[in-house]
Amino acid sequence: MSIKPSITVMNGPNLNTLGTRKPEVYGRTTLADVEQMCRADAEKLGLELRFLQSNYEGQLIDWIHETGPAFKSGESIGMVYNPGAHTHYSYAIRDAIEAAMVPVIELHISNVHAREEFRHHSVVSPIARGIIVGFGVPGYSLAIRGLYELHEAEVSKNLKPGVRT
Repeated sequence: MSIKPSITVMNGPNLNTLGTRKPEVYGRTTLADVEQMCRADAEKLGLELRFLQSNYEGQLIDWIHETGPAFKSGESIGMVYNPGAHTHYSYAIRDAIEAAMVPVIELHISNVHAREEFRHHSVVSPIARGIIVGFGVPGYSLAIRGLYELHEAEVSKNLKPGVRT
């Protein structure tokens, strides 16, 4: 029996308040609803899902560090990450992603570029494999599918997954 590869979907600070915090911006879908959707999406692609959320930067960094070796061993295809407010200032998270050498799709539910000026800059974007912004909660499905497609394309070209061409 072969083991399914995994995908990590990680959520940063305040994402636990989805459905109640600023529903005019983020909608009324809860994080539990997002997890169910992501599980269904991963299952359709033959992937195990590791779904995580923390308000603590150190915990998020630890999870990134855990995902790096899983990616290198072929157990994981990478990570979809909604960094929340850490997007704009957490060089520690950026450095962790870079050190782990794990492909990351950066995800934002709202169109951060149509919001407050401070939300326009991301320290994660320059090292992300791709960015999904402004599609609402369905952006999670787009990000999962996008990471899967990038991984499959690299495997079919006999490239080491995660290497940019």
